[in-house]
Amino acid sequence: MTNLTITGSQAVTMSSVEIADLTGKLHKNVLADIRLMLTELEIDSAEFSAQYKDSTGRFLPCFKLDRELTETLITGYSIPLRNKVIRRLHEMEKRLRQTLPENLPDALRFAADLAEEKALLALENQQQAKKIEALEHLFMPGETVPQFAKRLNGVNSQLIMAFLIDQKWIFNAERDPERSVKYRVYYLAREKHWLSEKPVTVSGEGLKPFIRYAPVMLEEGTKKLFDLYMAEKLPMKKTWDGQFFYEKFNPEKPL
Repeated sequence: MTNLTITGSQAVTMSSVEIADLTGKLHKNVLADIRLMLTELEIDSAEFSAQYKDSTGRFLPCFKLDRELTETLITGYSIPLRNKVIRRLHEMEKRLRQTLPENLPDALRFAADLAEEKALLALENQQQAKKIEALEHLFMPGETVPQFAKRLNGVNSQLIMAFLIDQKWIFNAERDPERSVKYRVYYLAREKHWLSEKPVTVSGEGLKPFIRYAPVMLEEGTKKLFDLYMAEKLPMKKTWDGQFFYEKFNPEKPL
């Protein structure tokens, strides 16, 4: 990913990804810092929303801040961390000065390129902002996998657990084929924050109470399954109408 961006006003921007790399902070924590800062400054975060490609090829949300907002953000960081970021900003601005044209024809071409890049960036930011806004309604804390699948139009929620067994997200811990399935979550799915487990006490008349574990969705897992959904890799109903949409999470609607 290229973190250096030249804007129409010959300025540079720094991504939240690079800020995290420079400061050694987790990217999710830098994102939280930026959202808090923009909220307190009463600035629409969509203006600075962007995306980057991670090591697995997925496009994930990030922010791109101008110099003023970058310096405002790092004011609360330690002096060594502030120094790293400011030094990097100076390097980026030096590179920018070295690329500026020295004659009128080159300057006109440079200005045209800047205008085109700015328009494309604005479109990408707008599209990313819409996606981020949509994903805010995707995650529902405590929701089981079938419950999540039911909110995705066309997905066969009755087959989703078998699908996740094939994907090595979960496994059946019950060895007796005559007894009901006992789903447990693989370590990898836990490590990647895709799934967790919710203990459920099962009891009844003449039945000794016991604990059964239900795999529940985590935020990264909803994003991962949603990407698989958009790629048509989830088990779909034969009656599916071919439309991709989902029912938004409504906190007033019970699971």
